[in-house]
Amino acid sequence: MSVDVIAPAAAGVFPDSPADSLTEAQRRAACWGAVGPDGRFRSPPLLVVAGAGTGKTATIAHRVAHLVLAGVDPQRILLLTFSRRAATEMTRRAGRLVARALSARAGRPLPAAAAAVRLPWAGTFHSVGARLLREHAPAIGLDPSFGILDRGDAADLIDAIRHELGFSATKKRFPRKEACLAIHSLQANTAWPLDRVLQGWPWCADWRAELEALFAHYAARKRANAVLDYDDLLLEWERAMGVHEVSARLRARFDQVLVDEFQDTNALQARILRALKPDGQGLTVVGDDAQSIYAFRGADVGNILDFPASFEPPAERVTLEENFRSVQPVLDLANALLSEAARKFPKTLSAARGGGARPQLVTVADERAQADWVIDAVLRHREEGVPLKRQAVLFRSAHHSDLLEVELVRRNVPYVKHGGLRFLDAAHVKDLLAVLRWAEHPRNLLAGFRVLQLLPGFGPANAQRCLERVKEAGIADALRGFEPPAAAREAWSGFVELMAALADSAARWPSEQFDPLLAWYRPLLERRHDDATVRANDLEQLAVIATRFGSRERFLTELALDPPQAAGDLAGEPLRDEDWLNLSTVHSAKGQEWDAVCVLNVTDGNFPNEYATGDAAAIEEERRLLYVAVTRARDALYLLEPKAFYVTGQQRWGDRHVWGARSRFLTEPVLAQLDWVAPAAGNALP
Repeated sequence: MSVDVIAPAAAGVFPDSPADSLTEAQRRAACWGAVGPDGRFRSPPLLVVAGAGTGKTATIAHRVAHLVLAGVDPQRILLLTFSRRAATEMTRRAGRLVARALSARAGRPLPAAAAAVRLPWAGTFHSVGARLLREHAPAIGLDPSFGILDRGDAADLIDAIRHELGFSATKKRFPRKEACLAIHSLQANTAWPLDRVLQGWPWCADWRAELEALFAHYAARKRANAVLDYDDLLLEWERAMGVHEVSARLRARFDQVLVDEFQDTNALQARILRALKPDGQGLTVVGDDAQSIYAFRGADVGNILDFPASFEPPAERVTLEENFRSVQPVLDLANALLSEAARKFPKTLSAARGGGARPQLVTVADERAQADWVIDAVLRHREEGVPLKRQAVLFRSAHHSDLLEVELVRRNVPYVKHGGLRFLDAAHVKDLLAVLRWAEHPRNLLAGFRVLQLLPGFGPANAQRCLERVKEAGIADALRGFEPPAAAREAWSGFVELMAALADSAARWPSEQFDPLLAWYRPLLERRHDDATVRANDLEQLAVIATRFGSRERFLTELALDPPQAAGDLAGEPLRDEDWLNLSTVHSAKGQEWDAVCVLNVTDGNFPNEYATGDAAAIEEERRLLYVAVTRARDALYLLEPKAFYVTGQQRWGDRHVWGARSRFLTEPVLAQLDWVAPAAGNALP
């Protein structure tokens, strides 16, 4: 929307504001700030503590709409989220609200184009960081055409360096590439010393010096290849904020900065925000300290808890407590859990929907009895009119559902387990993207190394020999002058022609780039994969996705930073049932809701996880994790506590099981909010 069609409202009063449909607390958050005598909208720092199910997304969308109606240029609004889908949804809702308000002002419906809200700076921290870095790269010594390594590519590069340094041939176990990348990423996002990071990987502590050497070589290799990984996008953004010329431009560029899921930010993201808005003017953050559950990724609950005191005067705090999801007995349990947290923002969730059934604590003999009880409950709800899709079974760790999955198959109950192979992890998709990445950024040798080995006769040695030529002459010229191995000669001219076409800056995106690429790759697909027809559908889907982006660079960047999650052929046989039950870890369930929810293994050592014991901060996060599980339920909630867990590897004279202890989170005040269901007759403990 062009800003000239918006007339700023006077004195901060908006009689036709879309915020009229909100609760009092939501309206206060959405309308925070005022238009000054000069006609400009200003707002001191604001923290919105949005309890579970209290309409966080709607509140942010209303705030964006309110800012636009107050005369704030949409191009000067920065909306930071943790997924592109969240940014798109908030922008869509805001546009609808603005259209409604403008039509009311005009007294007639306005054309959709005239009322559309476009937020060019809405996206994830990493995608926004990538765009800003490309704009300001020369000022901070970066190549503006830098490539971006996704997590898989970053792990592969670490693995290659790990092998080059001889760490893969040690007589003692050296961390695998995934562990090395996780350690490196946590250190980058927290700025902790390596010794502290390794406390989470105690078995790696003896390799401290080797890991430091590995990370130094990894950083050097990235610089040499002019590529950045995910963490570099934030590190370089923070470094750019330390360059006066750049920081001055960025601070002046955005009048309003809104941050969703602020409880999930790490120390690095918090420092970037503080550098963007040192005095907090125009900064609004939204989140729930009670749902901070990603410390293993570097998230710091202190960011949200300490936010108000970070400014002088302290930031305004608005708490959303009216819950539109769950019945009151479920919220009473959630409130009791939260009341025992060591440090928190006080809140008491109240149900807009009123009363309902009390949650149940179900004691069962063992995990087999737990599986039987859960399936019986699921089928009972189904007969009562609750589809399987509206039910979920949640668990702390993925393996907790193993026995349940066996029983679901035996009893013919279809299910989907959330998590699994991502779309971009499929080999054929990675092949196609590697070609585009190499064409976009010839110094991305990791992509080139993969592409060349798609050709017959190209092993690592020939691929490396070709890449050395590319370093000197560029892709098109180097490939034309390169003598390929005998097995590749027949296919070589077609490959060179493809890469030359992709290197042509005049080639239109995506029609003149993606179509030739698909035509070149299809014969390879048929030779390399038995299920080529199924995989070809994935590539067609990728081609459709490509049409949504205005350039190859934006397409590659956004896919690396916020990839699709479906993987078509590699997820097994297509689900051909009318309905299915949801199985999910609690971490994957965040942001979701179901009518009926069962939570497995609510016993000490499982919930909280045994690795959290002895660490007060970890125990508090486990409490928040149970809170997240509880607040996913709309109507019915069951916490399962098996009393015995069977173990293997015992001595012949040892017990075949260990006894489960009641979860330390089920204190007397918490138990008072639960109805207890004892083991059924005939299901006695061993």
